[in-house]
Amino acid sequence: MSRFRALAALAVGSALVLTGCAGTSAAPGEQGAASDDTGFPVTIENVFGETTIDAKPERVVTVDWGNQDVALALGVVPVAMPKVTYGDEDGDGLLPWTKDKLAELGAETPVLMDESNGYDYEAIADAQPDVILAAYSGMTQEQYDTLSKIAPVVTYQDVAWGTTWQQMTVLDGTALGLKDEADALVAEKEEHIAAEAAKYPALADKKSLLTYFDPTNLSTLGFYSTLDPRMGYLQELGLAPSSYVSEESAASETFWFTPSTEQIEKFADVDVMVAYGSDDMIAAMQADPLLSKVPAVKNGAIAVVEDNSTLSSAITPTPLNIGTSYGDDYIALVGAAAEKAAS
Repeated sequence: MSRFRALAALAVGSALVLTGCAGTSAAPGEQGAASDDTGFPVTIENVFGETTIDAKPERVVTVDWGNQDVALALGVVPVAMPKVTYGDEDGDGLLPWTKDKLAELGAETPVLMDESNGYDYEAIADAQPDVILAAYSGMTQEQYDTLSKIAPVVTYQDVAWGTTWQQMTVLDGTALGLKDEADALVAEKEEHIAAEAAKYPALADKKSLLTYFDPTNLSTLGFYSTLDPRMGYLQELGLAPSSYVSEESAASETFWFTPSTEQIEKFADVDVMVAYGSDDMIAAMQADPLLSKVPAVKNGAIAVVEDNSTLSSAITPTPLNIGTSYGDDYIALVGAAAEKAAS
């Protein structure tokens, strides 16, 4: 997964009792849940039409960001999945929570596909999948048509990169014949999020903005749309999008906006900022005559997540990273920023 695609993309307790098979050795493609064909064929609508899966998939391939985490959280080991290149601090192509789940399932590492330059169609075909999971995705019609010649494709239903982690879990889970387990997994993870967020009451109703900020370029203050699941996750924590973020998001299906700081008055209600960035970011923003007018900047109420770190990958929620130390650390970082905001 390339840095660009990761940024653009950019749940295990009782549900694992239902779906897991820990303690047994599993090769990629083997499933920890029941393998009967009850409920099939199943048809799932998507932005390009609909996908029909005739029988319970045995060989699963995932593409794009996070879909492999859904399969694994439900006890299904893909035969092939993307190699992670954003946030992979040890360079093995896996994020820690994915690696931990593979170990828990006693599974070998699946084939890791390099998506830096797009889908590896040859590797996907070689994996001989029964289904390709891409509920969280930004694929085009052309890519969808090409992948559909290999196997049924489960992709997004409306807006590219606009699938929430809940929708991703249920859509991918339905394709695997595990919708009930996926629903239970979502409920469990939502309960965990609520419990963690409750530790930081300052989060409640603060106006927020999520950005990727380059301190060498102070001329723009980019932000992610409310259609982006990362902003949705902040709302789950109790934060509200700023008025300008809400207005721009409602008027467009774009996931990223780059307004000039000459319009800084539009950010007058931003209490809390979450940013992919670096240690010198806050000082650079506070020293700028325009950016320093933003309340979050003035008060230092900025949760800076080091770009290309493992923690930066937890900004995009999945049913595997929610509830991990990284997931909880991210919530704590945002909560600490909210505590610095003016009341």
